[in-house]
Amino acid sequence: MSTNNLIQKIKLQDLIFRFAGLIVLIFSFSVLLTLIIDMFKTGYPRINEMFFISFPSRFPEKAGILSAWVGSLAIVLVTSFMAIPLGVATGIYLEEYAKKNWISKLIELNILNLAGIPSIIYGIMALSMFVYQFKMGQSIMTAGMTLGLLVLPIIIVTTREAIRTIPSHIREASYSVGATKWQTIQYHILPYSFGGIMTGVVIALSRAIGETAPLITVGALAFIAFLPTAPISTVAPYVSLQWLSDPYTVMPIQMFNWISRPQEEFHVNAAATGIVLLSMTLILNIAAILIRYRFRKKYRW
Repeated sequence: MSTNNLIQKIKLQDLIFRFAGLIVLIFSFSVLLTLIIDMFKTGYPRINEMFFISFPSRFPEKAGILSAWVGSLAIVLVTSFMAIPLGVATGIYLEEYAKKNWISKLIELNILNLAGIPSIIYGIMALSMFVYQFKMGQSIMTAGMTLGLLVLPIIIVTTREAIRTIPSHIREASYSVGATKWQTIQYHILPYSFGGIMTGVVIALSRAIGETAPLITVGALAFIAFLPTAPISTVAPYVSLQWLSDPYTVMPIQMFNWISRPQEEFHVNAAATGIVLLSMTLILNIAAILIRYRFRKKYRW
């Protein structure tokens, strides 16, 4: 086969692959867009102020998601306090301090494997550890720590990848003026990689908001008509942590509860909850894009 024929064959294969990829992309996007439009058409009429400030009810026209969205925010708050500091610190240590030997490679391999484990496995592990072993019960703290373990590998991996993008000449310039390793990390590495780290953190939290299986495993309730204990108290020390031990529900479980009922009105409520959940996820992902853009624009090398 001549060189010209070989080039023409490669170009034809490239064109066929690009066309096939475009068709798959259009088909997938069309299916997704159709489902989203159908959900909006079904649930949008139900979204109003009362839907956000009302508790679940056996009467669909009076039912709301107050306890569900408050529970989701409380659990994500606990997840953030557990996973973000530990994940970022672990990523920094593995990338900057850990020796590059077989032990660090084994740790890295296990972290990558943990990031791909199904979420139900984390639920089973948390049920055995937090609920039965540590006697923490079916509480917000248990749920938050479970989701914290779930998103921890994601934060570690994204932190390491963000740090790896920093050019070596920035480190060398810092060391050349007498900075220590920690000063280099604190004043140069972290500011330059902060956008990528925060992007991974926000994406990890957006995944945590939509998780259902591990929360059901550790005892999330499908129907709650009350809120957790207020974190602010009127008596000293004016801060209460009782809410961490309270039972909870979240929006995905509330959706499952409503969609499993035969009445069509409850299905409308489930679609409205799906709109709220999808909107929260989109807002988080848009925030991740803006954070990354801002820090890439601010710190250039």
